[in-house]
Amino acid sequence: MGEIHAIRREQPIVGYELADGVLRLTLQNPPANALSLSMMQLLLDHLATARDDRAVRVIIIDSSLKLFSAGHDLKELTAHRTDPDAGRGFFERTMRLCAELMQAIVRHPRPVIAAVDGLATAAGCQLVASCDLAICTDKSSFCTPGVNIGLFCSTPMVALSRNVSRKQAMEMLLTGETIDASTAREFGLVNRVVPQEYLNQIVRKYAQTIAAKSPLTVRTGKEAFYRQAEMGLAEAYDYATQVMVENMLARDAEEGINAFIEKRRPEWRDE
Repeated sequence: MGEIHAIRREQPIVGYELADGVLRLTLQNPPANALSLSMMQLLLDHLATARDDRAVRVIIIDSSLKLFSAGHDLKELTAHRTDPDAGRGFFERTMRLCAELMQAIVRHPRPVIAAVDGLATAAGCQLVASCDLAICTDKSSFCTPGVNIGLFCSTPMVALSRNVSRKQAMEMLLTGETIDASTAREFGLVNRVVPQEYLNQIVRKYAQTIAAKSPLTVRTGKEAFYRQAEMGLAEAYDYATQVMVENMLARDAEEGINAFIEKRRPEWRDE
C-alpha cells in the first residue's frame, strides 16, 4: 500500500486515528453520542480534510460508547424553543447540517464503513444507512422512533428508503419499533452481523481489503454507483459505459490487467 501514514488526534467528541490508509472517526460524545451541531460539524471537517489526503484510502465511523448514536440532541434542540423565532432558525440549521453530513458521506471519494456496536436510533440510524458499508455486532439494534414523540423521522427516511425496501422502511418509520441485528441484516440495512469480540477485526479486514485496491478505481466506482442509481435504465447504461471507457484508459486499469495476465501483484499509482 505504499508509505505508512499514522496520525492520532484526540478530540472531545470525535476521535481521529489514521494508520495504514484507514481513517477511523470515533463518536465519543457521552452519554448517548448525540449528533449535536458541534459533532456534525467536526465530522464534516474531518471528511473534508480526508478528501485531499492521499494517505486516506478508507474511512471507518465507529463509537467508543455502548450506544452508537441516539441521533439528534433533543435537549439542544428544545433549548432553542425560547428563541424569538421559536427555534425555527436553529432547527433549520441543524437539519440542513445533518443533510450536508449525510451527503458528504455518500459523495465522499473514499468508501465509508459504519462499525456498529449498540443502538443506532433516528439520525444515528440515518448515519449508518448513509455509509457505503455497515457491519454490526449481534448486540446491535436500530430504529427510527420519531413517530413515538410526535416527530416523524423524515430526514432519516431519505437514507433508510435508499437502503431497504419501501415496506420495510415504512414499517420502521410508522411503528418506531426497534429491530435487532439479524432483522437489520435481513432488511439490507447492514452487510454483516458479527460477534461483539470480532467487530474490530472484521471491520479492519474489510477496510484493509478495500485500501489495497487502486484508489482511482475505488473512487471512480463509488461515484458511478450512486450517480447511476438516480438515473433511468437507459441513461444509467449510457453513463456507466462512458465511465467504463474512461476507467479502461487509466494507467491503473492498464497496470491491473497486465498484472493479472502476468500473474503478479499490481502497483497502483492512483492515476
